[in-house]
Amino acid sequence: MALHDTILRVTDRIVERSADTRGAYMARMGVAKSKGPARGHLSCSNQAHAFAGAGTDQDALATGSAGNLGIITAYNDMLSAHQPFETYPTLIRDAARQMGGTAQVAGGVPAMCDGVTQGEAGMELSLFSRDVIALATSVSLSHNTFDAAVFLGVCDKIVPGLVIGAQAFGHLPAVFLPAGPMTSGLANDEKAKVRQKFAAGEVGRDALMAAEMAAYHGPGTCTFYGTANTNQMLMEFMGLHLPGASFVTPNTGLREALTKEGAKRAMSLSALGNNYTPVCDILDEKAFVNGIVGLNATGGSTNLLIHLLAMARAGGIILDWEDFSELSDVTPLLARVYPNGLADVNHFHAAGGLGYMIGELLSAGLLHPDTKTVGGDGLGNYTQEPKLIDDELTWVPGTEVSLNDKILRPAKDAFQPTGGLKRMAGNMGTAVMKVSAVAPEHRMVTAPARVFHDQEEVKAAFKAGELTDDVIVVVRFQGPRANGMPELHSLTPMLAILQGRGQKVALVTDGRMSGASGKIPAAIHVSPEALDGGNIAKIKDGDLVRVDAEAGVLEILVEDLDKRAVTTADLTDYQAGTGRELFSAFRNAVGSATHGASIFGT
Repeated sequence: MALHDTILRVTDRIVERSADTRGAYMARMGVAKSKGPARGHLSCSNQAHAFAGAGTDQDALATGSAGNLGIITAYNDMLSAHQPFETYPTLIRDAARQMGGTAQVAGGVPAMCDGVTQGEAGMELSLFSRDVIALATSVSLSHNTFDAAVFLGVCDKIVPGLVIGAQAFGHLPAVFLPAGPMTSGLANDEKAKVRQKFAAGEVGRDALMAAEMAAYHGPGTCTFYGTANTNQMLMEFMGLHLPGASFVTPNTGLREALTKEGAKRAMSLSALGNNYTPVCDILDEKAFVNGIVGLNATGGSTNLLIHLLAMARAGGIILDWEDFSELSDVTPLLARVYPNGLADVNHFHAAGGLGYMIGELLSAGLLHPDTKTVGGDGLGNYTQEPKLIDDELTWVPGTEVSLNDKILRPAKDAFQPTGGLKRMAGNMGTAVMKVSAVAPEHRMVTAPARVFHDQEEVKAAFKAGELTDDVIVVVRFQGPRANGMPELHSLTPMLAILQGRGQKVALVTDGRMSGASGKIPAAIHVSPEALDGGNIAKIKDGDLVRVDAEAGVLEILVEDLDKRAVTTADLTDYQAGTGRELFSAFRNAVGSATHGASIFGT
């Protein structure tokens, strides 16, 4: 089917907008391609240092091989999604040897869990950790002794940071290797109900702990469709995973076979062979448009509205929230996965998963079919699914019909005709909202504002019984420059209680919400942020505020807004403790949310 006019128009606009920056980036990659790895040009002493820890692979490295594969790992065993990566280097080395090559762990990058830091001071380092990961990736690959690389990461900031870092070495092939979701535990909606009961004082901490442990119970990614699993979707839609690799559970024969094949595929794509496919050629404007379409079609995490901007800029591609909004207007919502529905990602995968969805969107003319991928030329490769038959990994055609239409639907019978994300604008600035999980009757709220400078103030007001009427909860000085733009997901249970009481309620903030957030209308990433003098810093308690996701409007309904002084705040408490004092350079250098909230250019 011919491409939809909007897909063509938005892609062409991105290409035109990015011509200078993308051209400069590709020129740099061309120079790097021509130089190749420095391994063969190092002095004997330099090479000896590089190969000293390689054990039985020393001779192959020293005499020349079929390639040396760099492993960038985000392994730690505190983060359940990354615990399976402990054994991956051994699998990857064995796979490389089978190809006549070698593999080395080039370096490790940090990986923090937002589930652990949610509502805590450590959350203020969360977004900045993405750029730390990008820096650590660059340091790891800077030895310049690798012909290709594999990247082990899953969660919220880790995949975006790895992608940013990989593009600094865009002349190398890159394959991303996931760990997969944990098996299904306590249903996510049941967990959410216990959280609300705890917030209302109806159950004790013992009941809350039991529910949380039943939901998060083993190795693998959390099973709701938050930022981590949205990342996995993107890696398939953008061609950096092997087809069908995202949602295969850990510690299974198929998962191990996919890991080994991913390593082999990375080596086969190096400049030493006949199928050279560097990551700079994969991550072009079409790939990013495909990723945005996937984000909308699945009702993915709002965090990617920031991360995709930063990921694209790393390759010289300039995206704008207007691009997301226009693509959302023509992209049908094909999936209902918690918090947008009751199913988890394992149920989604069983219903047909990403392969079915990609096939539907290709048939509807909503995806570029002619992209380069690690699975071969053309996104059609990603309609296949992997199987382990007689211990041999193979790909077979995926299902062409949904196996559960309560979870996954065809494009012609979508859950809703437009995507899950909405750009908002008005005299408060610009913002975004995830609407896929917000009931239509809650998408338009006009109510008096209650203004807070900290999420703990909101919790205190709730506990004191102060939030009894319709209310727009405004939490400001939560932007990138103020305190690192933390997620405010811990407010969700109490705001859901207010909504459940029949109150009109919405959240407005220059901070972020978790990818797990859903039912409460939340205008987030407000830009300019309060610390930069944005109009969010002029709101007073009692001001009437309009939050209208249907019309995309975010307005402060007062007549004297232009005459008001900008409120200031004492941010001292945000500047030290839990390592925050080490990140003052980040707070000073970070760009706006509309540019990806990154330190790598504003």
